[in-house]
Amino acid sequence: MDLSSEAIQKILSRYKFRDVAIEELQKVHRIHPAMKPVAGTYTFSDGTQKDLLKLIGNIPVKYEGRSYNLPILLWLMDSFPFTPPICLLRPTTNMVIREGKHVDARGRIYLPSLHNWDHVRRGSTTDTSPKSSAVGLLAEMISQFEEEPPLGTKSTGDNRDPNVLLAFVSNLKINEGGVQHHDHLINKVTVIGGGDLGMASVMSILAKGKVDRLVFIDVAESSTKGGSMDLEIFNLPKVEVSKDLSASADSSVIVVTANAWSNEQSYVSVVQTNVDMYRGIIPGLVRLSPNAVLLIASQPVDIMAHVAWRQSGLPPSRVIGAGCNLDSERLCHILDISLNTHKQAWVIGELSDNKVPVLSNILMGASHQHPEIAPRSKATKPLLDRAFEMLKGRGQRSWSVGLSIADITHSILVDQRKTHSVSTLAQGWGGIGAEVFLSLPCVLGVSGSTRLAGVSLGQEEDARLRESVTSLCALLSQLRI
Repeated sequence: MDLSSEAIQKILSRYKFRDVAIEELQKVHRIHPAMKPVAGTYTFSDGTQKDLLKLIGNIPVKYEGRSYNLPILLWLMDSFPFTPPICLLRPTTNMVIREGKHVDARGRIYLPSLHNWDHVRRGSTTDTSPKSSAVGLLAEMISQFEEEPPLGTKSTGDNRDPNVLLAFVSNLKINEGGVQHHDHLINKVTVIGGGDLGMASVMSILAKGKVDRLVFIDVAESSTKGGSMDLEIFNLPKVEVSKDLSASADSSVIVVTANAWSNEQSYVSVVQTNVDMYRGIIPGLVRLSPNAVLLIASQPVDIMAHVAWRQSGLPPSRVIGAGCNLDSERLCHILDISLNTHKQAWVIGELSDNKVPVLSNILMGASHQHPEIAPRSKATKPLLDRAFEMLKGRGQRSWSVGLSIADITHSILVDQRKTHSVSTLAQGWGGIGAEVFLSLPCVLGVSGSTRLAGVSLGQEEDARLRESVTSLCALLSQLRI
């Protein structure tokens, strides 16, 4: 792979792990010589720009006995290969994007390995070998696209009117940042479940101002009811009240606040009632809005986010729980205002007494930088412990959780790429082998979440997370999902 050009060398000199990045690029070249490095400028969702390397080329895919070359583009962040690339299709003028489980309408690619990208370093502190690799990513991409091709030709579209397909393709713009559609996409949000939290979520999301249409559905199976009649009486702009799940069709975000609490005596039986309710609504919601991000706020949130993921069939990047986002925002406020420490911080782990605080490597509001979790040190531990102690006793009332849900929803709708601590599939993070959901720092955008990489936690903090993993696994094993 030729990396000798002045432009490429200039950009490579700014990469945090330059030597490891070069080694990874050479591995790609040996297996995929058609992938070529090019210097370019990437524009982030907030308008900031950065000079980065991108890999451009074709990957070979076999489908129904025929071979195809799929054009792709991988933007390599300046912390590559310890953070995942941004992957895009590059359709030619005679190609049509087929939206699906792993590709959105703009051509961005979402795969399990991108969501679970793990760069925890193995062995000693001098070992900088990434667990995830670009070669492995391309292999997974080929495998997935051989099952479900992401591109088709105009003339062989999926039985749609050729004129519609032509209009769609002519309205696509292909550039270095990927594929953009000029039509205005409706920012539609559906809130499932009445009661105080459902109403608080509706009002908070409306107050953020970035939603074009909001559907409020008070499902019959939920024990948390109320608010739908008042919304109908006062006829708020942009709000539709319904009892039919079909009203949620084509939502960008679906917030589920419903709880079906029963009179059962055991905790497992109470949770099982919620699981049974989800079984009746989650698959239908996904069929109606296959590209939506599911935001779960039912309790217990880490369990119910896991249940929603299992029942929906969606990739883990598109199912998240509200988790520790509220605690994280409060922790940042305490550090900033009360302790004069202006670094981003998050609360991670289970939404229980086992949650732990972590600091970021960047200052608050530094949107042009890519945050990472800073390793715990003797200098930061007393500060975090003090801030975390100040955080205790602040309850999670409906209106405060509603504000947190609106904050998460806003980041998704506007593709803000802000880092939130939300409940996500934790398998593979920091050595966690179990299939559980925990709150971890995730970058949120229109297509869901991307986890930040794991770090070595202190012994006490690591023990808390392990205890949560054990207890969550024990509860999940008793549920009929």
